[in-house]
Amino acid sequence: MQVDGLSINLATIREQCGFAKAVDICLKHGITAIAPWRDQVAKVGLDEAVRIVKSNGIKLTGLCRGGFFPAANDADWQKNLDDNRRAIDEAAAFSADCLVLVVGGLPGASKDIVAARQMVFDGIAAVLPHAQAAGVKLAIEPLHPMYAADRACVNTLGQALDMCEQLGEDVGVAVDVYHVWWDPDLANQIARAGSMKRIFAHHICDWLVPTKDMLLDRGMMGDGVIDLKGIRRMVEAAGFFGAQEVEIFSVENWWKRPADEVIATCVERFRSCCQA
Repeated sequence: MQVDGLSINLATIREQCGFAKAVDICLKHGITAIAPWRDQVAKVGLDEAVRIVKSNGIKLTGLCRGGFFPAANDADWQKNLDDNRRAIDEAAAFSADCLVLVVGGLPGASKDIVAARQMVFDGIAAVLPHAQAAGVKLAIEPLHPMYAADRACVNTLGQALDMCEQLGEDVGVAVDVYHVWWDPDLANQIARAGSMKRIFAHHICDWLVPTKDMLLDRGMMGDGVIDLKGIRRMVEAAGFFGAQEVEIFSVENWWKRPADEVIATCVERFRSCCQA
């Protein structure tokens, strides 16, 4: 039976299987929407990955990831822009709903986060014409402030939406509950994103207490403290009814379990914990 409204970010089972097997397991459980990572695609080859997706009628709720714009010198800056243009082309090959942007942190030895955020804005502006020509939407994913230095200097939906307002309608946001659940202005910013029609993706998992590893100890939905149904109600009230995309990094738990068990649990928890 097809599970409508659920997508699996393939990071969730990245340690257990490659691209083709991951797709087979998703299909076995009635899931026809995925979000792969570029390294997973590269291992099987872009053409083969696209063939697998299209021959099975699979939808990509996103491709992970572009971004990492800030650079310490001109050569690295150009390299980062070129990589983002390649990522855009890959997303276009899949007809993905969006290319997710993890924007990057402080370059080199810099301590200037304001300058880093300007580089992010300038980088997106530089590749946006390429994305528009390819028909690819860009989704800024604000990350929790703990990642501001090394992964993403854009840390709230408000910051991301400020950029979107200046960049244009083909740039929006990925609302990842792991990164934004704590924000006291979350309801207002989700409503703002809805009024702008800029919600391009909704990612789900859970925040464990305690969290043993800030990067690699995300929880299965229902095992932590995030009000998943409440955030989904906000997202739907804002006009986004796209799939909820499970994205779990779990080096000591879910990555050690059989992929079939992980996906079966995702389906059960989606039904019991996530639907508004």
